[in-house]
Amino acid sequence: MTADTVISCKNAWKIFGADPEKYLKSMPAGHSFDDIRADGYIAGVKDVSIDVTRGEMLVIMGLSGSGKSTLVRCFSRLHDITGGTITVEGQDLMSLSEKELIELRRSKMGMVFQSFGLLPHRTVLENVAFPLEMRGQDKHTRRERALEVVKLVGLEGREEYFPRELSGGQQQRVGIARSLAIEPDIWFLDEPFSALDPLIRREMQDEFLRLQGLLGKTIVFITHDFDEALRLADRIAIMKDGAVEQCDTPDQIVLNPATEYVRKFTEEIDKARVVHAGVLAREGTSGEGDPVEATASVQDLARLLVQDTREIIPVAKGGKVIGGMDRAAALEILLEAS
Repeated sequence: MTADTVISCKNAWKIFGADPEKYLKSMPAGHSFDDIRADGYIAGVKDVSIDVTRGEMLVIMGLSGSGKSTLVRCFSRLHDITGGTITVEGQDLMSLSEKELIELRRSKMGMVFQSFGLLPHRTVLENVAFPLEMRGQDKHTRRERALEVVKLVGLEGREEYFPRELSGGQQQRVGIARSLAIEPDIWFLDEPFSALDPLIRREMQDEFLRLQGLLGKTIVFITHDFDEALRLADRIAIMKDGAVEQCDTPDQIVLNPATEYVRKFTEEIDKARVVHAGVLAREGTSGEGDPVEATASVQDLARLLVQDTREIIPVAKGGKVIGGMDRAAALEILLEAS
C-alpha cells in the first residue's frame, strides 16, 4: 500500500452460508471453491488482495458468478466481508459505524449500475439532483450542480424530459450524471453499458473516457466484455470462482497470462491491437533513427514494422527515448493476428 492507494483489499473473503465466520475460522488451508461448496457454503470472494490507486481505472471482469459484483459490493460495504480487511483512504470499512459508513458513501462514493434506476415521475434535472436533495442541500444549490453535470454528460436541453422520453443511452447518461452530482472521489460502475445496443455502447464508452480525462476519478468498473475492458482499463483483474486469477495491465494480461484460465480467456484477442510499443521497449537499448511513440499499438505500427529494416526501433515517451523495441518481436505479434 502506498500514499496513492485509495482502496486496499487484503486477503478478503465473502462467504455465504449458515455461519460463515465460524466456517472460515475452521476451514482447512487450501480449500478450493468446490470444496467450500460441498460444505454447503459459497465463496463469493475468495482470499482477494488488490489495491486501487488514485486516478486509476481498474476493470474487474469474469464470467457470470465469478464474484466480480460481490467484490465491488465489498469495496463499498454493501456486503460485509467474512474475513480479511478492506480500507478506503486508510479507514477500515468493517470498523465504521452505520452513521460513519453512510457519510463515507455520501461524501466519497458514486455508484452506477446496469439498471438505470431512474425515478419515472421526476425530470432529468430532478433525477440528477435527487442525491443532493437526500444530502439536505438547498434547492438553488442542488439545481446549479445538477445543471452543471447534465451539461457535462451531454444532455443540455433535455433537463425537463422524463425518463420515458429518453433513449437507453440518454437514460444511462442521466444515471452517470446523478452519480457525478455528489462529486465522488471513488466511482463504482457495475456493467453500466451492458443493456445498451453496440453502437450506443461504443458512444457511451467514448463519453466515459472523455469524462475520466476531465475528472480523473478513481474508478472500479465491472464488465464481462473483454473488448470493453481493453478500451477502458489501466489494469484488468480477471476473476474466477471468487478469486483474482491475474491483475495487470491489458498488455501484460494478453502477453503473459498468469494461468491457463486467463490464457483461454484472452486467446481470441488480437494482441496487435492491445500491445503497445512502450511495453516492448527494452531499457539499455535505443536503436537508431526516428523513434515511435510508446502509446502506439503494434497494429498502429504495422506499415512501419513491415517496411523498416532496423532490428531495434527506438521508443519515446514524452519526447524522451525510453528504450528500443525489437522489430522481430513486434512483427511476430502482428503476424499472429493475421
